[in-house]
Amino acid sequence: MTETIPLADLLAEIRNCNLCADLPLGPNPVVRAGAAATILIVGQAPGTRVHATGIPWNDPSGDRLRLWLGIDRDTFYDPDKIAIVPMGFCYPGRGKSGDLPPRGECAPHWHRPIMSRLDNIALTLLIGQYAQRYYLGDLFTTVTETVSNAAAVPAPYFPLVHPSPRNQLWLKRNPWFEEDVVPELRRRVVAALA
Repeated sequence: MTETIPLADLLAEIRNCNLCADLPLGPNPVVRAGAAATILIVGQAPGTRVHATGIPWNDPSGDRLRLWLGIDRDTFYDPDKIAIVPMGFCYPGRGKSGDLPPRGECAPHWHRPIMSRLDNIALTLLIGQYAQRYYLGDLFTTVTETVSNAAAVPAPYFPLVHPSPRNQLWLKRNPWFEEDVVPELRRRVVAALA
């Protein structure tokens, strides 16, 4: 049934998903997509603030991501321009050094049905190691290597480091990211939205 229903019905089914009923804050899938979207953002999983609001990237990480993309909130949250489909749709819980990784159930269960309905995607942003590993396999060994070789990554994929404030040290140690990668990212965003 999932394979044949329209995108709006699929998203409603996802928002009622209960695959991970044992989550610490309970299931609250956060996903956005419109059939006309030309950019797809594949991130990790919602944090507590996103879980509480139901708005993806509604936190300091999202502020930085929009800055890197060179777009405003209205464009970012227009589902007919940008689809937001994380690796894990629900907040996974807290670990020793931050949020736990995305749960493994979401992407294998939901990504293919969603992607099959997004025919206009010109640019797919793979944010962080989980999205990069899932979609690129072992093309590169680390996030730094993957992001530094963004030009060699097959289209429509474009890898990014996570924009979390926790990655401030990484950004400081890798100035090439904001000098070289961010301008190329902005160029591709403009082209994809045109």
